[in-house]
Amino acid sequence: MKKALSIVGVCLMFVLFNACTKRDVPKPQSQSINKILPLGASRVEGARPEFESYRYDLWKLLHANHWTFDFVGTQSDPAAYPLWEGEVFDVDHEGHGGWTSGDILEELGDWLLETGPPDIVLLSSPGGNDGLEDLPWTEAVENVNEMVDLIQASNPDVTILIEQLAPGRSDFLTPQQLEFIHLMQQEVANISADKTTTTSQVIAVDMFTGFADSLLADDVHYNPAGAKFIADRYYNVLQNILTP
Repeated sequence: MKKALSIVGVCLMFVLFNACTKRDVPKPQSQSINKILPLGASRVEGARPEFESYRYDLWKLLHANHWTFDFVGTQSDPAAYPLWEGEVFDVDHEGHGGWTSGDILEELGDWLLETGPPDIVLLSSPGGNDGLEDLPWTEAVENVNEMVDLIQASNPDVTILIEQLAPGRSDFLTPQQLEFIHLMQQEVANISADKTTTTSQVIAVDMFTGFADSLLADDVHYNPAGAKFIADRYYNVLQNILTP
């Protein structure tokens, strides 16, 4: 009995030691050109097989056109993705399902310190969850402005692509939520104009024109066709700003 208790005690000490000392090891900072930070909430994160992120389709487009690049972020996508032309999908991102603009802003500075300054940021559906939670659109606008400030402070030469967000399903959104989306789409255009500097472009990307309910897997998330729609829109801009 004493021997059994002794073994149990050793095992418990081992578990406690590991629990107390094991820490998530930060990823090494990328040394690539064209470091791309996909930033946002669940539309960035994805949740295969329930719904898709645009990241996989964008990654394929970038590879198909022979760009050198690296997706960066503190998060890693655990879903299974098929090899494409013998290449393994780059799973790094900064998508956090359910997070509001305020949640993202609160952590963004730490993420940028961990990943290092990105060359390009893809800011997805800014304020989308704020709208779903009926938070004030003015607060979302303020948060997005502060995000841009933080990113530009990290890298004064950064290029930031901000989505004029695609809507959710037409029979799901309330009139108040629709108004929020329309206001944010206009404010993103204003932020783009106001925050662009001589060294840092801030580009509004229209994700809503042509977007339809058929591109959604549920009330707000992309199905495979929707993910490709968003990836194509991003690529159309990126091909003109990436470093060869």
